Amino acid sequence: MDDYRIELARRADAAPIARMSERYVEAGLKPAWGAVRIGWYIRDPDSVVLTARGPDDIAGFAIMRFGDETAHLNLLAVAPGHRRRGVARHLLTWLEDSALTAGTFVIGLELRADNAVARTFYASLGYLETGEVPGYYQGIESAIRLRRDVRVSREAPGTRHTSP
Repeated sequence: MDDYRIELARRADAAPIARMSERYVEAGLKPAWGAVRIGWYIRDPDSVVLTARGPDDIAGFAIMRFGDETAHLNLLAVAPGHRRRGVARHLLTWLEDSALTAGTFVIGLELRADNAVARTFYASLGYLETGEVPGYYQGIESAIRLRRDVRVSREAPGTRHTSP
């Protein structure tokens, strides 16, 4: 992660984030997260649009909206050339720590039901599946709902840490 900086998105980041969303999150769907919508989240005081910046570009991003009691992770994506380097974990940890500081203790999200990689990633961070929503994505694909109480350890259920 030394090659990346976690930073709040700037207005100029809206278009590149929208392109990443279309390519890596919304593939096969009609794009719903364009630059105008992302720009709104960048300006919204109840939302955080976070970027992981590599040496030359935005390597990943996350968008979360905070409520009084819960927060909702709208989008999280990492470009393929930057995956498996801890970028998504660092973005999400930053957002979880912010939620905890803000007194918003539960984070919810949805992901495509057939996205096994994302399901494994979130489970490794202690997110629990709470249900399936048929046709959630434009009537085409089902979503899996997940949630996590950030007051609880990040250790996934059933895992153990052992001394080396």
